[in-house]
Amino acid sequence: MDSLQSLNPLPNAAGSLASTGSATQKPQETINIETAEHATTITAADTAPPPAAEAEIPEKWIHLSFTWSGKPFGLDIAESDRVDDLKALLQSLTDVPPERQKILGLVKGKLPPDEETIGNLKLTSGKKFSLVGTPQGQEIKDPSQLEFLPDVVNDLDIDFSANPEAASAYIHDQRNQRKIRECTKKLEVNIIHPLREGKRLLVLDLDYTILDTKPLTSGALPPHECARPRLHEFLEAIYPHYDICVWSQTSWIWLETKLAELGMIGGGRAYEISFVLDKKCMFSVFSRRDGKPYKHHVKALQIIWNHFPQLSVPVPSSRCPPSIAETMTSNASNTIHVDDLGRNFALNPGQGLKITPFKDARLPQSRADRELDGLARYMIHIATVHQDFRDVDHKNWQYVARGLPPA
Repeated sequence: MDSLQSLNPLPNAAGSLASTGSATQKPQETINIETAEHATTITAADTAPPPAAEAEIPEKWIHLSFTWSGKPFGLDIAESDRVDDLKALLQSLTDVPPERQKILGLVKGKLPPDEETIGNLKLTSGKKFSLVGTPQGQEIKDPSQLEFLPDVVNDLDIDFSANPEAASAYIHDQRNQRKIRECTKKLEVNIIHPLREGKRLLVLDLDYTILDTKPLTSGALPPHECARPRLHEFLEAIYPHYDICVWSQTSWIWLETKLAELGMIGGGRAYEISFVLDKKCMFSVFSRRDGKPYKHHVKALQIIWNHFPQLSVPVPSSRCPPSIAETMTSNASNTIHVDDLGRNFALNPGQGLKITPFKDARLPQSRADRELDGLARYMIHIATVHQDFRDVDHKNWQYVARGLPPA
C-alpha cells in the first residue's frame, strides 16, 4: 500500500473535537436533489456529466438589521443561503430556537419555507425586521428533545450513490461548499492518537451502527450489552490497515461518555481511536423526496481532508469521470465512511458504506449479529487489493464479504 502524500488543502484550523445519528433502513427511491443553483433528479438513466470545474463565483452578501427584546442586532447572510440558515443565525444571536421564531417585516406575507434561498426573497442590504420569540432554557423541555438523543426520529433515508454524476451538481453547490469551508475554519481537532503514515482512514458512525443507543442512555442495559457484537474484534482486525475516526451526531460530552463506557478509549485494546468528531462539524442540506422538501444533516468528509494534508492525494480513478476527477482537491481514494444512514453520505456518496442498523440489543437475534465480522473481512480485502477506493463500489459489500476468508 502506498503512503499517503500531501496536497495543498484549504487552510488548516488548529486542533479539539467534535459527532452522528441514525435511523432504520428503508427501501431506496428515485431522488430529486435540489440546490441553490440546481434541481436534479437522480435516476439510473441520468448520466449527463457535470460541467468542468470553473473559477469560484464570488458570493453576494446582504446585511440585515433586526430588533429582538428591545435590542438591535445585525447579521450578514449570503444569497445562496437558505431561510433555514437565516433562522440558525438568529438563534446564534438570540438563543431563540427556529420553532419559536416569529420573523416580522422581512417579507410581505408569510415567510417562505426553510429550503427557499435568500436570493429569491429579493432582499436589499440594510433591510430591517423584527424577531419575536422565547429564548431556549426559559421553557420546560420535552425529554424526547434532549440533545444527547441522536437524530433517529425520521426513518426516511436517501441513496445518494445511485448516480454520482447527477449528484455532483448538488455536491458542488455554492452554499454547501461554503459550509464546508466554514466548518473547517471553526473546527478544532484533538488528536487522541497520531495518524500513521500509509494507513487508510475509517470514518465510523456510532449510534445504531456499532451501538444500540436507547438502552445505554436509559440505563436499561449495561454498556457492554449495548455494543454491537464483536465490536472490539472488528476494530482490532482492521487497525493494521486503517486509522479510526468516530463521527457522531451528538454533543462531545455524550460522545466521550459513550466511548469510555464501551471501552473504546482507555480500555487497553489492540487498537487506538485517532480522533473523534461531534455534531459541531455537521450542517443541514436540502433535498427532495416524493416531491417534498427534505432537510437532513450531512457528514462532509472534505472537512476532515482539509485538516489533514496527508489525506489529500489526487489519484486517477477508472470509475471517476475526468470532469469530476479534475475538480477533486481531496483524497477520496483513502477514506471509507461506515454509517447506518445513507443520507449522511450526501456530499461523499462514493466513500459511503451503509451498514444494517443495530437495535434491540436485548433480543437473541441481535446478540447473534455478526455484521462486523463480514465488514472486517471486506475492509481488509479492499485495503490490500485496491490502491484507490474510488475504484470500489461499496453497495454490494455484504455479497463480497461472504466470499472472503475469516479476518
